[in-house]
Formats: sequence, structure tokens, C-alpha cells
Amino acid sequence: MTHRLAIIGLGIMGRRMLENALQHPAFEVSGVWDPSPQSLAKTLDAMPGVPVQSSAEATMAGADVVYLACPPGPRKTYALQAAAAGQGVFMEKPLGTDNAQSRDLVAKLRQARLPGVVNFTQAASRGFDELHRAINAGETGEILGIDIVVNYPAWPRAWQKDADWLRLRHEGGYTREVISHFLFLAGRFLGPLTLQQALPRYPQDRTLCELDMLARLTTADGKPVTVMATTGGQQPDRQEVTVRGSRMNHQFREFYQLWRSDGGPWQEALDWTTEDPRTSALQRQLSEVDLWLQGKPHKLATAEEALAVQELVEAMLVGKV
Repeated sequence: MTHRLAIIGLGIMGRRMLENALQHPAFEVSGVWDPSPQSLAKTLDAMPGVPVQSSAEATMAGADVVYLACPPGPRKTYALQAAAAGQGVFMEKPLGTDNAQSRDLVAKLRQARLPGVVNFTQAASRGFDELHRAINAGETGEILGIDIVVNYPAWPRAWQKDADWLRLRHEGGYTREVISHFLFLAGRFLGPLTLQQALPRYPQDRTLCELDMLARLTTADGKPVTVMATTGGQQPDRQEVTVRGSRMNHQFREFYQLWRSDGGPWQEALDWTTEDPRTSALQRQLSEVDLWLQGKPHKLATAEEALAVQELVEAMLVGKV
């Protein structure tokens, strides 16, 4: 039995999820929609014949699950419409940018037939599974803390420029788009986090998103999570999350690569010679969506986890000394 999947929002993430859903045996794409003619044209050019609908409402009609890859602004409206129709709600992150609105959304989704879930793409990844295994096997020793380092020559990156809202302070910025993934990672492995200090740096144009972000967070027992993120200069993109252990460190690079060190040179912890990391992650996510829709245990991020990340991110963007 396949699940009828509707997709609202056909930017980079929407198209990636669509491509993977078309390949996954548990899903049938029943409808897609985006208000942008350019996004629709790119979708049809890459995947001719996908069922484009005339509106968001027409797209959701008859679906078993609705994947919301639209910007944060309209997401709550679509999510509640889908939940009221008894459909599963699978959302992109960030959950939102208004904490009060997102708390209300999470409370309402909690009463739905299926509690909503959020697409933090590392949740079901091979890297997460391997780190869980290493921790449970005692290979890492005590987890001492997590360091998050992000450097971009420019934001948005070249492949994101079609999504103009990503450069704007109201809904965009890489703290929401990227660092949120790594705060979710930290929460999964260390537990709830509290923001101790945050020093964002913004351009003179108050409509534009952050340039730099320095932050320190801690767990209930004082373990640190540090964030150092900058933009500008000339170098390749850098996205590294180091999970420090008393016996072994693990480091995520570019989301899906996993490296480890016991004090010597870094060594790759995963072999990617037979599969593509991004495809692997999205196929594994969709398999977890399948389990969630069947009411079975799954690894997906809950709406409550996404709300906790959002509240940290929004506080970081305000700043705390």
C-alpha cells in the first residue's frame, strides 16, 4: 500500500523531496504546487508529468500526507488545514519564526490524528545511526560537548539564490536554515539546551539577515555547545559539527560525512562508495515517514523538538550578553 503525498513548495528542498518520493516504493505523488511559475517550470523540466495542481487546496485534496516545503510564513495555515482533514503533516524547518504562533501550531497538531513531524534531514541518516552505535558501544566515552563551525563566503549560497527570502531578516538567514539542523543534532545527543550567550552581527541594511553568529549553549548538567558562524571572504563552504568524547571525537562535515579521531588523524567513519549521501538521507527519511504514517515508532523530528530548536534560534538572533 502506498501513501498519497502532496507537496506544497517547489524550491530546492521541495524538488529534492519530490525526486526522492518518485523513487520510493511507499509513496505516490498525488499533487504538487508552488505559486512561482519559475519553480513550476523548473520542476516540470526536471520531472515531466508530475501532477501540478491549480492551488494549495487542490494539491492537498485527497492526500494521505502533505509535505510543506514553502517558506515559514504560510506554513501554519497549510499545516492546520491538512491536520483538520486528517492528513499527516510533514514540514520543513524552521517550524516558524514567531514563537507564539509556533507554540499554538504545535499544541493543535498534538490533537491531530497524527502528531506533525519536521524534516531535519539528519534524523534518520547513516551518520546519526553510526554515532548512536559508537556511544552505546562505549567507543566515544563520556560526551563532553559539541562544537558547531559554519563559514560561508556569501549567504545565500549560489544554488539558493532563487529563494530570495533566505537573505532577508524576517524569515531567512543561515542560523534558521543551517545551524538549526545542528542544534537539533545537539539536542538529540545531549538533551535540552539553554542559551547562555549569543552575539549576532548584522549588516547596516536592517532588512538583511545576520552576517556572523557566536553563541554558547549548555545542557542541564553544564555540557557546552558552542557556535561560531561567519560569512565573507574566499573559501569553500564549511559546515562542521564536532561531538567531543573522552575517548573519541566524531565530526559531521557537510551534513552527511562522518569522521572520527581518537587523538590521531581524522578517519572516515562511513563508506560512501556505493551510494550518494544526500539521496541516502532523503530515502531514509521517507522510510521513516512511512513508519510514522503507519503509527509505528520512527526517528523523525517531532514538532516539539522543532519548536525547541526554533526558540533557541530566535533567541540567538535577538542576542544575549
